[in-house]
Amino acid sequence: MNKKFFSKDIEESIRELETNVENGLSESAAEERLKKYGSNMLESAKEKPLITKILAQFKDFLVIILLAAAVISMALGEDFLDGIIIISIVVVNMIIGITQETKANNALKELKNMSSPKAKVKRDKVVEKVDSDNLVLGDIIILEAGDYIPADIRIVESINLKIDESALTGESVPVDKKANIVLDDDSSLGDRINLAYMGTMVNYGRGVGVVYATGMNTEMGNIATILNEVEETETPLQLKLDSMAKTLGIVCLVACALVFGIGLYHGMDILEIFMVSVSLAVASIPEGIGIIVTIILAIGVQKMVKSNVVVKKLRAVETLGSTTVICSDKTGTLTQNKMTVVKVFDTENIYNVTGLGYEPKGEIVSENNTAVTKNIELLALGAVLCNDSIYKVSDSKIIGDPTEGAMLVFGEKLKLNKDIMHDKYKRIREIPFDSDRKLMSTYHTKDDRVVMYTKGASDEIIRRSTKIYKDGQITEMTDRVRERLQKQNNDFALQALRVLGLAYKEYESEKDIDEKEEDLIYVGMMCMIDPPREEVADAVVDCKRAGITVKMITGDHKVTASAIAKTLGISDENGNAIEGRELDKLSDDELKEVVKNTNVFARVSPEHKVRIVTAIKDNGNIVAMTGDGVNDAPSLKRADIGIAMGITGTDVSKEAADMILTDDNFVSIVKAVEEGRTIYNNIRKVVGYLLSANIGEILIILTAILFNLPVPLVATQLLFINLMTDAFPAFALGMENKEEGIMDKKPRDPNESILNKTMKKGIAFKSVFLAIGVLGSFLYGLHFYNYAVAMTICFVTLVISELCISYSARTEKYIGLKRELFSNKSLNKSIFASFIVLALTIYVPFLNDVFTTVPLTSFQVGISLAFSLIPIIGSEVAKSLFVLE
Repeated sequence: MNKKFFSKDIEESIRELETNVENGLSESAAEERLKKYGSNMLESAKEKPLITKILAQFKDFLVIILLAAAVISMALGEDFLDGIIIISIVVVNMIIGITQETKANNALKELKNMSSPKAKVKRDKVVEKVDSDNLVLGDIIILEAGDYIPADIRIVESINLKIDESALTGESVPVDKKANIVLDDDSSLGDRINLAYMGTMVNYGRGVGVVYATGMNTEMGNIATILNEVEETETPLQLKLDSMAKTLGIVCLVACALVFGIGLYHGMDILEIFMVSVSLAVASIPEGIGIIVTIILAIGVQKMVKSNVVVKKLRAVETLGSTTVICSDKTGTLTQNKMTVVKVFDTENIYNVTGLGYEPKGEIVSENNTAVTKNIELLALGAVLCNDSIYKVSDSKIIGDPTEGAMLVFGEKLKLNKDIMHDKYKRIREIPFDSDRKLMSTYHTKDDRVVMYTKGASDEIIRRSTKIYKDGQITEMTDRVRERLQKQNNDFALQALRVLGLAYKEYESEKDIDEKEEDLIYVGMMCMIDPPREEVADAVVDCKRAGITVKMITGDHKVTASAIAKTLGISDENGNAIEGRELDKLSDDELKEVVKNTNVFARVSPEHKVRIVTAIKDNGNIVAMTGDGVNDAPSLKRADIGIAMGITGTDVSKEAADMILTDDNFVSIVKAVEEGRTIYNNIRKVVGYLLSANIGEILIILTAILFNLPVPLVATQLLFINLMTDAFPAFALGMENKEEGIMDKKPRDPNESILNKTMKKGIAFKSVFLAIGVLGSFLYGLHFYNYAVAMTICFVTLVISELCISYSARTEKYIGLKRELFSNKSLNKSIFASFIVLALTIYVPFLNDVFTTVPLTSFQVGISLAFSLIPIIGSEVAKSLFVLE
């Protein structure tokens, strides 16, 4: 069926849907159509079987090698405890991964809950409430204020009908709906004023509509389809860790093969050399790195909660730190989503109204230092009296139309409370707002007279006024004055302000009322806007300084979006802005070029948002997308990281997102970016530290085998170092505070590996020095003592060396002794604990047997300390040669 019912008139729509407005469908016809077209329900993507989720957790190359080494050692009856520990770590990571995936895939379930459970439907001439699941094409729907739209409908009757479509289109104010209008074929989603969509809500008035789309064929169903089709991509951190794991795996296998081959060449027993190779695998693979990274991210998540950011997926924390582009919705994210009177005009002077949102605080300040005139007082009085909304001053809440709510707040700033004013000036009659007239009038008693206050579209008020009120004096409205007022109205409109005019008319008594909105006395204009959040402009500056581009993607009008973007610094005076209908004419390749130099996208649909985000990503960017509406859900899922609003956000957007802002404040994103960068830096420090240690261990064993020396370390010692001694400092390094100037750098190249060239050089240099120091201590022990003492000295030297290197790893830059070495209290505690555990392994008889150690004399410990200085010196030399940025 052709769904472009916005381009058809009412008669054609009714005819195509084979229905009747007066009678509605018959029950039998409704049943037949229900069988033919199916239920008015949204479908969910097929749930992955549990076994599939489990297997997906074991596809990591590093995990496969670890499991293989663990199983082989256990099968041979050697190092059984080691294998159990490794497998336990893998299983814990698997459980965490499955739990996170299960929690993250509920978006479509929430989307289904947004449809109305009941709908008022006319069937067989009778209006009845029907389960919305049972609606069919051609059903006649009765719409009243407060009703949710249960399906997509073509409006056939409208009486002052306004529908809140913000969740679907991003429009900041309710949309006036008109039945008797036919639109162009290329009209965008937000401009289709003769349609109403599933999941939106009637804000004002009443109407009648005919269902033309149900279930997955609705606009809400289209979003559900996109959510099903959009695949979640791996985060940059996942990709980098996977890449590093493959590299480590290859290095590990090559090293094991070398050791095995060299051992056979030297005539070692096959089983013995095989177990040495397995020990080397245990040594070379940082088993704890996955869980350490998880804990670092978890710590970051806890810090971000204090900054009003809730992270649903741990790895999203690092992704935000790598972000190069933030695509932000306008309404409720960059703006307050609270219409506010910001300027008033008294026919001569412009006054700025301070105070934003629904707080009744603010002043009226003239732009040319003139006092507040009687026009402004009358303007406020008329705005309060000619008003059907409710303003709860105690909790700053508006019930009703947000535009009228803004007027009530404006009145409060002039001490004009609606309840008090309505008691003083009783309303005796009214002419409701009509979208054709664009006016609303109310009649009030004033002493023995009656006053009609009329508000509405400013150009209509100007046209219908024959007199003008000037600070207590009434004069004739001349063509010259009318032209000047219209020019001022146009100037306000160019500033993306929503302009309403106010006029009045007096009658001697109630019997003289003519209900004609003509011959009015013009008073002035009120200018409203959904104002930008005051702190967002500074946050945008911070983003630019950090090399992050901010782009606005909104369903609102181009003029409004451009004005807000310029105010916030998202675009300059010459900044490009493009509408959804223009995007439809662009190919994907053309769009990739357009998004490079365009920061404002207006009047866009959910499909447009996904295309825009995809194009930006295809240009090599890491994209964060913010939003609060149902229409944002597909793009939130498509982005590298989706950020939903916690207060105004719909459940659908929250479920589709990776992070939620509990204060709906764009500034919180900047704080999260800073935390994300800090976490990424800390992960690099941890990775660099662990790899330097583990590669050093490979070199120690490989060199010993190569020169036909006794094996300097056994598997239990290596596992002790990797899982215990390395782990404590690594955790502490993950809690390092941010380094100065972290937000003054541009984002890292998203394609750059965690192990960039400079870092690889540093790791190689430090690993060699570690091997030299430790092997030196081992050779010393062999020369002056026996093999057992030599192995213990080697073990102690390796542990102390790695603990000392952890202090050097606190910063990737060489800054000598300028940095306070002991300012990280967590690291100090972990080093202290590690030394105690090390002492226990040497001096407790039971642990001597477990770790193959012997008690050392104080002199022998001193020897280990002396050789431990070599790696720390090498670490600082490496940083001076290869400065790690």
